[in-house]
Amino acid sequence: MKVGYVTLLALTLFILLPLLYLITNPGDLSQLNDHEVINAFKTTILAGIIATIIGLILSLPSGYILARKDFRFKSFVEAILDLPMAIPHSVIGIMLLSFIYGISFFDWLREYIVDNFWGIVIVYLFVGLPFLINSIRDGFILIDEEIENVAKTLGASEFRIFFDILLPLIKNNIISGSILCFARGVSEVGAILIIAYYPKTVPILILERFLSFGLLASKPISVAMVIVCLILFTVLRRVK
Repeated sequence: MKVGYVTLLALTLFILLPLLYLITNPGDLSQLNDHEVINAFKTTILAGIIATIIGLILSLPSGYILARKDFRFKSFVEAILDLPMAIPHSVIGIMLLSFIYGISFFDWLREYIVDNFWGIVIVYLFVGLPFLINSIRDGFILIDEEIENVAKTLGASEFRIFFDILLPLIKNNIISGSILCFARGVSEVGAILIIAYYPKTVPILILERFLSFGLLASKPISVAMVIVCLILFTVLRRVK
């Protein structure tokens, strides 16, 4: 299987070489002291964390149902939940914005969503949720149902079984899903451009600097974003 090692090396270098070049040629790092850059990082990371926490709260019970229960239209529900992974980012933005402006019930919510921090959170959640719920569902599927049955015969409540037995067993799936949900959210550009250009996230600021001032102006922020993501992923992987 020498070919496998060659292709693995090629794939690794395909990602690693551009990454190393960017990090070793960061441009003017003094730009990172810019108030706008600092605020963009705060907005991006905070929105990503909030979206991931909300996603966890929603995905844990939902993932359990998808793993353990059979019901009508289950395949349709799973297809709908996976849809954000396939829809173009700009279409997601148009879809959400059309819904917000098309339903009169949401009139009072528009000021809290459009060009607002919570609009960013909603977009992050929308695009990241499929990765989280799929990871959690797959974790529950791998657990033998007999474990739950034995716990029930010993008098454990469904609440205790879920939180004291099942969740520790899918810890790795929760961490992996959370990483993917967070990463998918904070990297979003297309939908954010349409829903919440302000307050600016890091990807939006990078795009703006690139379009307005060119490659050199966008490189320092890009390097900082890559480093933040690398640190976060490394810490979470060590916890895992």
